[in-house]
Amino acid sequence: MKDQLWLWCHEAGSYNGQYNLPRPSRMTPAEAAYYMGVQNVLFITYGNRPEPPFDQHLLALSPLERVVWSIVGDSSSPRADLDEVLALAPRFPNLAGAIMDDFFHAPDASGAISRVSVADLQRYRARLRAAPRPLDLYVVVYAHDLGLPLQPYLEPCDVVTFWTWTSDKLAELEQNFTRLEEIAPGKRKLLGCYMWDFGAGQPMPLERMQYQCRIGQSWLQQGRIDGMIFLSSPICDLGLETVEWAREWIKDQ
Repeated sequence: MKDQLWLWCHEAGSYNGQYNLPRPSRMTPAEAAYYMGVQNVLFITYGNRPEPPFDQHLLALSPLERVVWSIVGDSSSPRADLDEVLALAPRFPNLAGAIMDDFFHAPDASGAISRVSVADLQRYRARLRAAPRPLDLYVVVYAHDLGLPLQPYLEPCDVVTFWTWTSDKLAELEQNFTRLEEIAPGKRKLLGCYMWDFGAGQPMPLERMQYQCRIGQSWLQQGRIDGMIFLSSPICDLGLETVEWAREWIKDQ
């Protein structure tokens, strides 16, 4: 099971001064992966950082099994990095895919619900598939996105990562995930597990952390998901109860 566990990563210190976290962090993605005992990471541009070139970041992650790098970062990162990620593929054999974060949003004035169009997604996937080693296209879907017409946008994607933004909504996780399965049948899916309640700016209650892991383990055994993601590297050195519990849980897998 440990091969199916992932760590969500940002540049060191990305959350410092945000989300009501107890203190600043200095932990890098490579350090966090080693600390948590995870061999697969997703590295996401946050606040437009890091800026390309990304070679030194990938070099630090080269001992890991799989790395997925963002081509569309968080909502505060306006640029797209597809060209840069494709250029890295020949040099880093553990680069496995590209991810788009914070991808969907409420309809804007033009009616758009996503950061790039379906046609753009089709081009992204074609270019990723044509790389020297074919790369997968990952996308983020939140539970609060499920009311949007997602299906045409998910069709070009290989892997859907599913997230519940505030921990109080985890009570609806089973029914929401069933809705996602209906919208995206046959797609590989990863369950996103927050270790801090970023939506509420407060600690994730331990029982909710434990619930995420129990249900994720069950869905892995049933084949409903292909992995679990723990979020995220910039909170792994803050002494949080949920992080330490998750670390021990990962050791036991």
